[in-house]
Amino acid sequence: MKILACNSNRPLAKAMADYLGVPLTNADVKRFADQEVFVEIHENVRGEDVFLVQSTSAPANDHIMELLVCLDALKRSSARRITAVIPYYGYARQDRKMGPRTPISAKLVANLITAAGANRVLTVDLHAGQIQGFFDIPLDHLYAAPVIVEDIKKHYKDPSKLVIVSPDVGGVVRARGIANRLRADLAIVDKRREKIGESEVMNIIGDVDGRDCILFDDIVDSAGTLCNAASALKKAGAASVAAYVTHGVLSGKAVERVEKSVLTSLVIADTIQTTDAIKAAKNIRVVSVAPLLGEAVKRINHETSISSLFD
Repeated sequence: MKILACNSNRPLAKAMADYLGVPLTNADVKRFADQEVFVEIHENVRGEDVFLVQSTSAPANDHIMELLVCLDALKRSSARRITAVIPYYGYARQDRKMGPRTPISAKLVANLITAAGANRVLTVDLHAGQIQGFFDIPLDHLYAAPVIVEDIKKHYKDPSKLVIVSPDVGGVVRARGIANRLRADLAIVDKRREKIGESEVMNIIGDVDGRDCILFDDIVDSAGTLCNAASALKKAGAASVAAYVTHGVLSGKAVERVEKSVLTSLVIADTIQTTDAIKAAKNIRVVSVAPLLGEAVKRINHETSISSLFD
């Protein structure tokens, strides 16, 4: 097998390669003077099972273009099978028409990846499960739950005091899965969003008084919803509030917002490369999904079950 990394998250790709005991494939993914993407692979990949690692995080358009050009280079180099490993799938929040004359960009990106030459896709915690159906090639959908549950167990010894909280109604199924694994109670933050980027917490559904609350979500972007929910939980009597989120987009002033919030900690996975601001934040911590992705890559290469990872 070959592991090839684009530029969006090379540390994660290196950690995956280390887990698998193989070196990263020698390749250049760079720019011409006018910022056109240029890819040159310096190793023979003919007949190889190649795994191309690239999160389509900010700058999303540049990273998507890198992914597409790399896929084309591998296809034209006669790789036997090309798996696009996309730990964070950008444009996933545009999974349906939001109004008249609007796009379904998640489907468009899926079409581009397929047309560029991917034979298979491996991703983590899609924002909407139906995106799997946007691809006409096999897609393996991993869940960060095992990594997150293991970390929660290390830091919270008494599950009877825990409450897993969904920050909105849409994330209830996701939060319930974590709660079931931990044998903890479930609560829901009922909110009404007045406009994009802003949210107003309306009500807490469930008993959180005197409990340690853990907010769980797939994406934290501006962190407004998360911080508002944490504040509402504290006002409802929660003893402490922490958050676990798979994809730490953390755009704009999100890191500053989290630092000033009542959150004791925000734990994110490394599906998106960690910035210096995140590393310096006093209450943000990163856990790695490299072993999870590495094991999935090994099982794809060996043609064995991936679903058993989550049994």
